[in-house]
Amino acid sequence: MMKRIAVCPGSFDPITNGHLDIVHRGLCIFDKVIIAIGHNPLKSDLFSTEEKLEMISASVIDNPRIGVDVFEGLLVDYILKVDACAILRGLRVISDFEMELQLALMNRRLCNKIETFFLMTDYNNLFVSSTIIKATAAAGGSVQGLVPDPVLEKLKEKFPRLNK
Repeated sequence: MMKRIAVCPGSFDPITNGHLDIVHRGLCIFDKVIIAIGHNPLKSDLFSTEEKLEMISASVIDNPRIGVDVFEGLLVDYILKVDACAILRGLRVISDFEMELQLALMNRRLCNKIETFFLMTDYNNLFVSSTIIKATAAAGGSVQGLVPDPVLEKLKEKFPRLNK
């Protein structure tokens, strides 16, 4: 029987518990979910690709159904390369839907064999974004409980005020 594999793409700078919630819930539908770290040229990253790979891998180490990888170029090319059938994305607010719909339609145009699945975020993560996490940590505010422990430790290295 063929495995149903989904790819959950993003820049994950850093990954949050909201991202991981979407991945874990995706495992109810898919046999495997690959967290695929891509580079968004429109964003300035706090963490290197290697740091992201390390933090995410440490955050999901206990689940063999979750993979972590890095990709460059078109997402649809990567999905075909890993023999996945779907893109898994999370939605928080209306503005997320508008952008995600455009991306889903373009990906569908590029490869009509790939479906995009959207999961609504859990209400506990509705306000959480990587941008909010970085801004709060930079100002010395607590982000504990909003990110996995490996991410919290890396944030403390980047923002010493967070240790106080």
